[in-house]
Amino acid sequence: MSVVRVAFTQATWTGDKESMIALHEDWTRKAAAEGAQVIGFQELFYGPYFGITQDTRYYEYAETIPGPTTDRFSALAKELGIVIVLPIYEEDQPGVLYNTAAVIDADGTLLGTYRKHHIPHLPKFWEKFYFRPGNQGYPVFETAVGKIGVNICYDRHFPEGWRVLALNGAEIVFNPNATAPGISNKLWEVEQPAAAIANGYFVIANNRVGLEDNEYGDEAVNFYGSSYAVGPDGDYVGEVGSTTDDQLLIRDLDLDLIRTTRERWQFFRDRRPDAYGPIVAP
Repeated sequence: MSVVRVAFTQATWTGDKESMIALHEDWTRKAAAEGAQVIGFQELFYGPYFGITQDTRYYEYAETIPGPTTDRFSALAKELGIVIVLPIYEEDQPGVLYNTAAVIDADGTLLGTYRKHHIPHLPKFWEKFYFRPGNQGYPVFETAVGKIGVNICYDRHFPEGWRVLALNGAEIVFNPNATAPGISNKLWEVEQPAAAIANGYFVIANNRVGLEDNEYGDEAVNFYGSSYAVGPDGDYVGEVGSTTDDQLLIRDLDLDLIRTTRERWQFFRDRRPDAYGPIVAP
């Protein structure tokens, strides 16, 4: 298929896991009713962004994969015939935890997972307290709508991962985020379009939105949303999302643009992997 209708979300933490899951179930139904063939949620979608602090109680949000949330959305994917990119706090075994996205096909099959590679440890982003670095490479999943890859939040600052996804055949890369105001605003505008151009594919960049003061009071981070889809030519597909409001966004991606753009710019032909040794030196 050439045109793929994609849905993606940005949401404010409601205060409890069940209502967040129910909200995203409802959005998935609405997206499917509007013809969406694939939907992706924000980073750690069913919880608060707990990286703001270092507190063992948030380990309780971790789940196995397969597990209750993947099972629930696998059933929904099968019912609606929609592909789902599902960010999960994954427990591989007790004490071995990852920031993960599961990819579920339109028939409900759990195709696999991507584990976030790059783990920040900065004020209000204390993620090394919660996650091990990813160890499964950069898989690309053959779905009912095409070849899908995932890059999670902080991963976007590292161009190597974007390129590996391209070399592995990705056509659409979902980039779920929890990104807050500050120096990141300019990066948010630049990095994903640059990655889409350099690698000749579509990027879906969605971000949390709103103030999580119901969880963290005066210490809360005010996420700025601004979710968007961008094509291999670097142009936005439709408008950028709200900076303040919950949203379900739906966009049509013409995958034929991938071939058109790559044949025009020929970045893959002109690559020089033989010259790139220093970038992988320890």
